[in-house]
Amino acid sequence: MRIRVIGGGLAGPEAALTAARMGVKVDLYEMRPVQTTPAHQTEDFGELVCSNSLKSESENTAPWLLKQEMRRAGSALLACADASAVPAGHALAVDRVEFSRLIGERIAAEAKIRVHREEVTRLDPEDGFTVVASGPLTSSALSQEIARLTGSEHLAFYDSISPIVDADSIDREKVYLAARYDKGSADYINCPMTEPEYEAFHTALMTAESVEAKEWEKLEYFEGCLPIEELARRGKDTLRFGPMKPVGLRDPRTGKMPWAVVQLRCENLRADSYNLVGFQNHMKYGEQARILRMIPGLENAKFLRYGQIHRNTYINAPRVLTATLQMREHPGILFAGQISGVEGYTESIATGMLAGLYATALAQGRTPEPVPRGTALGSLVEYITKADPKRFQPANITFDLLEPLDEGTRRRVRDKRERHRMQCERALKAMGEWLERQQVSVQAS
Repeated sequence: MRIRVIGGGLAGPEAALTAARMGVKVDLYEMRPVQTTPAHQTEDFGELVCSNSLKSESENTAPWLLKQEMRRAGSALLACADASAVPAGHALAVDRVEFSRLIGERIAAEAKIRVHREEVTRLDPEDGFTVVASGPLTSSALSQEIARLTGSEHLAFYDSISPIVDADSIDREKVYLAARYDKGSADYINCPMTEPEYEAFHTALMTAESVEAKEWEKLEYFEGCLPIEELARRGKDTLRFGPMKPVGLRDPRTGKMPWAVVQLRCENLRADSYNLVGFQNHMKYGEQARILRMIPGLENAKFLRYGQIHRNTYINAPRVLTATLQMREHPGILFAGQISGVEGYTESIATGMLAGLYATALAQGRTPEPVPRGTALGSLVEYITKADPKRFQPANITFDLLEPLDEGTRRRVRDKRERHRMQCERALKAMGEWLERQQVSVQAS
């Protein structure tokens, strides 16, 4: 039996490659270039439209744990990310062009995957097994079809894209290389600000002209990805405790910590462009050029891409999905990626991998076994399927979602880092045992 996977972003290709590796034939649908989106620039699989970072690789952090579990399960896209990594301190960041190329190469080489470049507008619960991984920019027609099947109103938040600057246009005399707390190598370009420079920048943001919202738009920003001008409105120092946090970024030229810092992260292996970390915004392009050039080192910056904002759509997963990412009312349809209610690249790939495994089990006549609650993967699914549906918002993986240690252990072990280490150790053990039961290879094909 073939399974159908809808979406060529991150979750879709991961689901397709996972199922194919397990011996199942897959029809993979991607609507680009027949139907485009407001954010994508190519028709490539796995195009990263926002940041190029898959978050921390620091041992015993929640993002590290999630990636370790995925590596042990043989995640194809995480292998592509590792192979296309660019210097980014303690984070896993990728050359986005190379990343997409490697994904496309894997899909093209997989005989069990048949690619269809067309928009899917109909979901038939009786037509085999389908993984919906259409992403946050799901087309209007498919959104309406999903709404029809779920029987509940879609939720939406707004996500943003950070600006990218040409590396040659950065004034290297005014910036310095460093990673926060000297973790990893000094791969970030840091633009330091004095207190007067920061105050002038903050004032400019407060008076910046934003892109006018359409009549049908209701600006409901995701708290984990707020535009910088929205952060500025929340208080004079909000940016200094957020994307412009100077803590741990001592300037080696002065030996002192700046008042505020703008970090630039390498975009590709050629290091010919950098993105402004955490600088997603909803300002008009002219305003972006004027205000962002107030940042020391970027006075003559050439912007290869300005920030923009786009609508992200997701289902109310706690009302709709089971622990195996199947629809409660239509168990032959599974959801994965950001449309399922997770936030972040790694989380999207992770749910795609799980949906691929679960759909494979269904296609092979087996009952899917949910990934253990004690793992990072299980904790992520636990949240999106069991959160309060009235207050549901997309989530990244954090230790807050992980299953806590028992009360006795928490009283005995007071050090937070040691507790996190113990949680990670327990999670990886549970993951290994689950993988053995699934007979999943620990190496990506």
